Amino acid sequence: MKILKWLSIADRFAKVYLDRQLAPLGLNSSQHMFLIKICQQPGILQDSLIDTFYLHPSNIVRTVIVLERNGFITRTPYDKDKRTWQLYPTDKAEAIIRQIKAACEQTEAVLLQGFTEEEAARFEENLIMAGKQITKECSIRRKEDESDA
Repeated sequence: MKILKWLSIADRFAKVYLDRQLAPLGLNSSQHMFLIKICQQPGILQDSLIDTFYLHPSNIVRTVIVLERNGFITRTPYDKDKRTWQLYPTDKAEAIIRQIKAACEQTEAVLLQGFTEEEAARFEENLIMAGKQITKECSIRRKEDESDA
């Protein structure tokens, strides 16, 4: 159970560290990834964020609404399906996107401090593999649970 313990600790304190870096920009560690993705892909569909971030749709809706309310993004109805939205960064978001990326890079540097380049690359590969495995397992379980209902 050491892996779960230390994953939890690393996650919690990485978010604390990132929150401190992003606070002057008016963001937090749960919003930054949305803004990066929207700036990278202006017009991205809100529904596509579900598969991108592996979050429940209600969490995505809440975060998107906060980002819009705070002037970081705009939403427009999607022409082909009025039930979803296209998301666009505002000038305010574009003005700080480099700072957001720098804060993320700094946080990762702190997390990987003391790792060699090879160790850091291997850690990243293993973490991605572990993340994909657990999301796959949870998806399988969720589908099984839904079919039991």
